[in-house]
Amino acid sequence: MPRTLLRDRAYAVIRDAIVAGDIEPGAVVRDAELAERLGLSRAPVREAFSRLVDDGLLESKPQSYTRVTPLVAADVRDAAAVVGAMHELVTRVAVPRLAAADLAAMRAANGRFAAAVGAGDVDAALRADDELHDVLVRAGGNRAAAATVARYTPLIRRLERRRFGEGGSCRSAGLHERLIEACAAGDVAEAVRVTAEIWRGLEELAD
Repeated sequence: MPRTLLRDRAYAVIRDAIVAGDIEPGAVVRDAELAERLGLSRAPVREAFSRLVDDGLLESKPQSYTRVTPLVAADVRDAAAVVGAMHELVTRVAVPRLAAADLAAMRAANGRFAAAVGAGDVDAALRADDELHDVLVRAGGNRAAAATVARYTPLIRRLERRRFGEGGSCRSAGLHERLIEACAAGDVAEAVRVTAEIWRGLEELAD
């Protein structure tokens, strides 16, 4: 397997484990140990560590430690503000471009989201939420915005997962429905307003 794919595989697996809480905040991670568990050499794992430090999920002190960052409310609020701004940007561009298949995909994702929330399935809920919003990100066609969303969303998801796991409520299914209705009507202003409300709620979640 090409080195870039090995690096990306290591990055995705470690990132997802941090977001899921399988590797807890404050836990020290070691490249040799994770490389063995993943069946990889140390080089792609070290490269993955570097990316995760840039993403804010790991912190590193040279020649000392690399560990999972703590959950810091200010960091989550900052990430939610940036990701929210990117979603508003792509929504403004995407709404006039949406086809019937896109709207159907958003409705199906919201159905899965609502069912998962009702069943207490946090992983499925967050996955469906990503799928719904990704329709707009793809339709928006802004690669810089998409990269920013992909980079900083895991910081937010880590807190969301913990909050839901602690029995926290979620009101996004109704907001999603309003967003879909605005998209179907071609109402760009309303779609952007609802998008802003969704992400403002995630900023408040950090409190």
